[in-house]
Amino acid sequence: MSDDRHAAAISTLGTSGVARARIGSAASERASRAWWDADADDYHRTHGEFLGVESSAGEFVWCPEGLHEGDVHLLGDVAGKRILEVGCGSAPCARWLASQGADVVGLDLSMGMLARGVSAMDQAGGRIPLVQAGAEALPFADESFDLACSAFGAVPFVADSAQVMAEVARVLRPGGLWVFAVNHPIRWIFPDDPGPRGLTATLPYFDRTPYVEVDDEGVPTYVEHHRTIGDRVREAVGAGLEVRDIIEPEWPEWLDREWGQWSPLRGQLFPGTAIFVTRKPA
Repeated sequence: MSDDRHAAAISTLGTSGVARARIGSAASERASRAWWDADADDYHRTHGEFLGVESSAGEFVWCPEGLHEGDVHLLGDVAGKRILEVGCGSAPCARWLASQGADVVGLDLSMGMLARGVSAMDQAGGRIPLVQAGAEALPFADESFDLACSAFGAVPFVADSAQVMAEVARVLRPGGLWVFAVNHPIRWIFPDDPGPRGLTATLPYFDRTPYVEVDDEGVPTYVEHHRTIGDRVREAVGAGLEVRDIIEPEWPEWLDREWGQWSPLRGQLFPGTAIFVTRKPA
């Protein structure tokens, strides 16, 4: 609660406590929209350079481990493909995809984050469409995208992630990939701390009660939802998708930065990210 990285959001929203509480889609969405609007400046001050937000063509970094789409090609050949980025934030990934020849639409809940993307595009030139909407009800026609992706931007922050899977499956064309990154479910059992304290298991892996920050009135100001690896697989399969791979990036030797709970110390011992590669059957 005293983290200077989020001082503006904590002050603006009056965040004063932490709870573990059930929370529905509407309340979760309100909290996430308000949080990311309030935290946009601090978030970009801390992570913007790493993510390539201000670079002329953006960058596509999947996770704090620094895995770049240009190296791993989880989406395959994107040239000429119509792609939806779910939870695009300030859209560095969407802009990078556009620089590779893709026809991209970025979607995010937070106007504060989208405004940072518009600013970056104004400085660099060029423009891709950005849409403000939640991931549980995508405002697009059936089978309107060849690919969809999300680099931490949405799935951990929605109450009904099974509905997100169903919505993405709906808007994907047959044969299309849906690739999404989340904080690795094993991280749920450890304190959100990059140091030695974060190496001691304190919560049951199977406790799916959301992590919620609240104000003095008990109103949620930040929400993060937990699903197990099996939950993620079942939600994808339940939406009619095939799970083709689950990538657990190792911490690279060259990376010495901390990002919230992600750190070289923890990254050497257990994974911090899980990336699910799924496909809508042709």
